[in-house]
Amino acid sequence: MNNKAEQTKLLLTSGVLAGPLYILVGLAQILTREGFDITRHPLSFMSLGDLGWIQIANFIVTGLLVIASAIGLRRLAGAENRLRRGALLIGIYGLGVLGGGIFVTDPALGFPPGTPNTYPETMSWHGLLHFIFGQLGFLALIIASFVYARYFAAKGLRGWAMFSALTGAIFLFAMIAGVVTSVGDSAALGLLTLYAAVTLAWIWLSALSYYMRSRLDSQ
Repeated sequence: MNNKAEQTKLLLTSGVLAGPLYILVGLAQILTREGFDITRHPLSFMSLGDLGWIQIANFIVTGLLVIASAIGLRRLAGAENRLRRGALLIGIYGLGVLGGGIFVTDPALGFPPGTPNTYPETMSWHGLLHFIFGQLGFLALIIASFVYARYFAAKGLRGWAMFSALTGAIFLFAMIAGVVTSVGDSAALGLLTLYAAVTLAWIWLSALSYYMRSRLDSQ
């Protein structure tokens, strides 16, 4: 294996690690941060308070890992347009995660403890940028999953095609459900659905990086 292939393999390994890192660091905080309620607070709220640096670092590190993986995926794309588009979209998702760490959301809904139990009347500039980066990143990942689903279907890899399509469909449904149920008695269900979708998306992304990395091992 030549140096370029080794570098590409290392870049894709970054994507393999990104999902487990994001999920495990997030889960550890959910289980230990005082006042955090998974049925009321998005994980972005972990960036607030004295221990907010942990989630900020989680966003920044995993965002950079995803961007590195996207570079590796682009190297493997060759003349395959779907793979090129997919790599670009995953790179945009990585930028979205990175931006979510650089620009912190606003305190709300009683978190951190002592914050009023409501949403703020106005959004700060960094809260707005956090929201924009997050939504663009989510949208890019959803489209990427459908792009890869079509690629795998064309290659006859039905399992991967279904896994990719379901990831995108579930994530899209969760985003819509989150908007529809943002207020009222169903808000908790909508947020939990989004947590599940984000977790699935990170698993898919790491699995995709691993699969593409394995193609280099077989060459």
